[in-house]
Amino acid sequence: QGQLKIARAAMAARCRLAARFHHIHGTNIRLDASHTQATRVESFANGLCFSQEPLAPGQIFLVEIEEKELGWCGHLRVGLTAHDPQSLEVVPEYSLPDLVNMGDTWVFAITRNHNRVVVEGEAVQARGRPWEPFLLIERVRIPRDTLVGRSRPGRYSHILDDLYKMNVLPATARRSRIGVLYAPQPDGTADMHIVINGEDMGPSARSLPTTRPLYAVIDVFASTKSVRVIPVDYGFPSLQTLCRLVIQKHIVHRLAINGLDLPPLLKSFCQHE
Repeated sequence: QGQLKIARAAMAARCRLAARFHHIHGTNIRLDASHTQATRVESFANGLCFSQEPLAPGQIFLVEIEEKELGWCGHLRVGLTAHDPQSLEVVPEYSLPDLVNMGDTWVFAITRNHNRVVVEGEAVQARGRPWEPFLLIERVRIPRDTLVGRSRPGRYSHILDDLYKMNVLPATARRSRIGVLYAPQPDGTADMHIVINGEDMGPSARSLPTTRPLYAVIDVFASTKSVRVIPVDYGFPSLQTLCRLVIQKHIVHRLAINGLDLPPLLKSFCQHE
């Protein structure tokens, strides 16, 4: 039991450290000062981003769609690569097919619907109950609350947030949260899983090597214009998360947070996370 707690604490620390974009990215991407928001400022391509660090087994790299851009066909693309971004002479224009054609890269194109992977010979799994506290992917256990987006702060936020938990958002909508992780297998390889608004889409790629570091790939492509990294707490919640929970427990709705004597960053975190 003690070793399990230590392992979860180590995972939590690693996840908070890795919840950033790498400084190497596509030519049309601009990162904010914290490297947690990536915005494509021109065209529809050259929007490739990578996680700052390689992912640990079972560690999800989660982003929320913050801004859309009309007039383009196609949406966000996510996946994993064994290429260290630092080693790339030139960041490819596209994840599909350019980065994938370099080998050791697995990318999944997110569509408005039909993202679930149906494995031949297996029945389609029913969605987990939206109120279950954890999403289970094989032996990986992820807090479901973080995986689901929240509405804009407003008078009816408490009603809308319940709808978000029921996964009524299209996968490509603003405020959708999309993550990627890999789950180790008994044969020493791994399966890549995509998680959309708290729901596992199934193994979208199999037999990934686990002997090399694997970085998350986020392609801010076409109608997806801006995304933000969402930190995920494994095991022990961060002090920031505990503060948010206490504050939310004592208010009627999120609009009331504006009237509290709190630092602006903490107000923003309590309203939007």
